[in-house]
Amino acid sequence: MSLEDSIRAARGHGLGDIPRRSARRYPDKVAIIDGDVTLTFSEFDDLVDRAAAALSDNGFGPGDRVALLARNCWQYAVLAFATARAAVVLVPVNFMLTAEEIAYILRHCRATGFIVEADLITVAEDAMSPDTSVATKMAIAEAESPAPSGWVDFEQCLATTSSPPNPDVDDDQLLRVMYTSGTESRPKGVMHSSRTLMWQYVSSITAGSMAVDDVEIHSLPLYHCAQLDNFLATDVYLGATSIILPRPDPEAVLRTIERYAVTNYFAPPTVWISLLRSPVFDQVDLSSLRKGYYGASAMPTEILHEIRHRLPNLQLWNFYGQTEIAPLASALGPEEQEAHAGAAGRPVLNVETAILDESDEPVPAGTIGEIAHRSPHLMLGYLDDPGKTAEAFRAGWFHSGDLGFYDDAGLLHVVDRKKDMIKTGGENVASREVEEVLYLHAGVEEAAVFGLEHPVWVEAVVAAVVLRQGADLSEDEVLAHCRTHLAGFKTPKHVFFVSELPKNPSGKLLKRDLRQRFSLPS
Repeated sequence: MSLEDSIRAARGHGLGDIPRRSARRYPDKVAIIDGDVTLTFSEFDDLVDRAAAALSDNGFGPGDRVALLARNCWQYAVLAFATARAAVVLVPVNFMLTAEEIAYILRHCRATGFIVEADLITVAEDAMSPDTSVATKMAIAEAESPAPSGWVDFEQCLATTSSPPNPDVDDDQLLRVMYTSGTESRPKGVMHSSRTLMWQYVSSITAGSMAVDDVEIHSLPLYHCAQLDNFLATDVYLGATSIILPRPDPEAVLRTIERYAVTNYFAPPTVWISLLRSPVFDQVDLSSLRKGYYGASAMPTEILHEIRHRLPNLQLWNFYGQTEIAPLASALGPEEQEAHAGAAGRPVLNVETAILDESDEPVPAGTIGEIAHRSPHLMLGYLDDPGKTAEAFRAGWFHSGDLGFYDDAGLLHVVDRKKDMIKTGGENVASREVEEVLYLHAGVEEAAVFGLEHPVWVEAVVAAVVLRQGADLSEDEVLAHCRTHLAGFKTPKHVFFVSELPKNPSGKLLKRDLRQRFSLPS
């Protein structure tokens, strides 16, 4: 090894190094709990080594793309680091997608490997059309249920005696492709490297006051960067304990908090609301829970007050960001939740955020413009899409597609997605502002505000509302409530009552689905 190579190896600090370094510090501490499986940091690191060796055994080398289709499980956590250790590019896939949607991702990223949870193999096989490039298929199967014919058993691969690969991985070498949720159009492949992820972990840890003695539940999908990179990876980095649940089932989450004295939990506001409404909430001891995180949308003010009342020892953080920034951009801390409810907070440690006008010039405080960032968290670009990459990176800034403003206290406020801003009768209406008013009504459980095409106003403001159990509200009553808080042009022209709002598994409202589903009454 040359002196240059030796120095580079000694100075290396990448995604694949994290489990080994945590295992050196805390070998016997519990790293992962997943049902009946409990792994210490030493055991976890050994599995990462074995999985990296298994990837190499099966022909995967640096730069190869391996898609992962699975629900939350300990194998997911292992593969998140093992692929990086082998310099293989991990492509997490949303398990809620159809075969056609999965096929698009396989083709777009040119995946040569596909690792799939046994229960999802049927949809995976339907997705592997002749024009996909998948050559090796691996199944995450139960011990008593071997992998089906044509699939390599991932569990058996972990018994390998091969040494793990030790490739030279550059800080900005592609290691992850995260697909956007595609709430507006075809998902885009967001490219990340060790550099983007490692800087983001440092920002998350400092912004969220995360610590080595944390015990955290991970119940949102790990294919999503928020759960995977804001929380699971940071816990492994710190040496904290992670409890993996397959889904954010309210009863399971609440009972797990009590059983393991959980200290930290992340979920979008919709899930926090489901916990508050669960009959189990008042049956369990939640006194250990001291750090709560939310994202995907602002916490409705009334829900924030209810959480404060029912969980008085809980500190809350609002994490704002997006896949392209790996994903954290700003945070609103516990000390400012009450006074600045709804704000996205301040840019985190390694992020600079500006509000730009249409000419990409900064605007004064209080002026709405596009939120733009500079940060080492930022993606390398969109996979095979130089046009969209150039559109996003202009004038030395990454343009987020979100509209917002800074207030006089220096806090960032997100007004809306550019595409969710409703243009009605020559006026702009932020859907989030109207939603906040709807949540003030005691009978409203959830609300989503969006625009529908209108022959006179161009777009009409409308709302989809889920009522609380036992509530009996008419459209006129909801509209009368809105008129007491909003200007006439902001008040919805129509209210649609629904049993539930469409969301993706990460909790984001799918307003596109609402726009397609509803039309104004004639």
